[in-house]
Amino acid sequence: MVKTTNKGKQSEINIGLVGHVDHGKTTLVEAMSGEWTDRHSEEKRRGISIKLGYADTVFMKCPSCPEPECYTTEFLAKKGNKCPRCGEELELLRRVSFIDAPGHEILMATMISGAALMDGAVLVIAANESCPQPQTREHFASLQITQVNNLVIAQNKIEIVSEKKAIENYLQINEFIKNKIEAPIIPISAIHKANIDLLIQFIEKTIPTPKRNVKVPPLMWIARSFDINKPGSHPSQLKGGVLGGSISRGKLRVGDEILILPGYPDRKNPGKYIPLTTEIISLYASNSLIDEAGPGGLIGIGTKLDPALTKADSLIGNVIGYKDKLPPLRYELQVEVKLMERVVGIKTTKDEKLMVVKKLQKGERLMINIGAATLVGIITKIHNDITEMKLIKPACAEKGDRIAISRLINKRWRLIGYGIIVD
Repeated sequence: MVKTTNKGKQSEINIGLVGHVDHGKTTLVEAMSGEWTDRHSEEKRRGISIKLGYADTVFMKCPSCPEPECYTTEFLAKKGNKCPRCGEELELLRRVSFIDAPGHEILMATMISGAALMDGAVLVIAANESCPQPQTREHFASLQITQVNNLVIAQNKIEIVSEKKAIENYLQINEFIKNKIEAPIIPISAIHKANIDLLIQFIEKTIPTPKRNVKVPPLMWIARSFDINKPGSHPSQLKGGVLGGSISRGKLRVGDEILILPGYPDRKNPGKYIPLTTEIISLYASNSLIDEAGPGGLIGIGTKLDPALTKADSLIGNVIGYKDKLPPLRYELQVEVKLMERVVGIKTTKDEKLMVVKKLQKGERLMINIGAATLVGIITKIHNDITEMKLIKPACAEKGDRIAISRLINKRWRLIGYGIIVD
């Protein structure tokens, strides 16, 4: 068991960065936290986010400077807890975890699974392109389906457009969200860190820390899993697998025995899964070791699991909790389905039939997002508004949970609606 070195370092809220590809989400995360979340070689090569990216920061406020100049982050202050403008001691507002969602159309499943962890979001829209772009629409719809209702819009890249163009883009954004949601639109330049103070001010006003239920058995969705051992390590030096994600309720502590569902495939019984049990040997949050973790913020869990089970994100979509205290493991779902009228994730096409969401059909394959899990379901029965489907891989889910539903259209999974589990 690892000895903890710090307490009270966990972030209290998860804020998503969402929007169309190349609109500046990762640059904005770096502007506020100092961390570039595209860490994988393929992301660096292609210049886009592929996996969910994570970064922590601390929002701070100067008691002497006027608004919005008084708002900053631990990274932007650079001189510890001193205001970079007047040198006054800064007040800590709250610790924040950012979830940087990929914006490319082929990575919508990853974005939706990340939305399950978000308490609020910043929708990044580039001022140099017309609004809305396809994945601006699709990400916005995903936030609505997953009930991420606290939203701030960052109108980015204002440094490369004229004032006239910026105003035109602003009016387009306003028209896009009209009658859908009330959200402030903040013009910024992420690459020059301009207006970041104003953005923080409105995040603080618009995205409150939600009330947390810690007096119940814990539940955590796994959003990442790792093997942290270097190739060639001696067996005596090997460390157990690491799980990353966010606790949605309850608390986890170092020394707890946890159950992981559905676990890993049972080779002797195709289609079945074997649950995993292990002990928490360390908890990691905001670059610190802690002895217990609750809801809010992103955490890493060191375990005694064989690292071969956790490598390459192989346990994404699993849930963590105590034995006999997790939601039921479901191989089948009964869902009350609510379809959208039109497909929102593709560019406007002359083929209007392609844009209209058709009724579901028996035998159809759908992509289903339950929490952080992405699954394939096959429709077995449709009766009025209730759709029954068989899941290719099981998932933990409770009655009343929302699921996102996507259909394969022109070789891409497109969001077409949502469902509520009824049984």
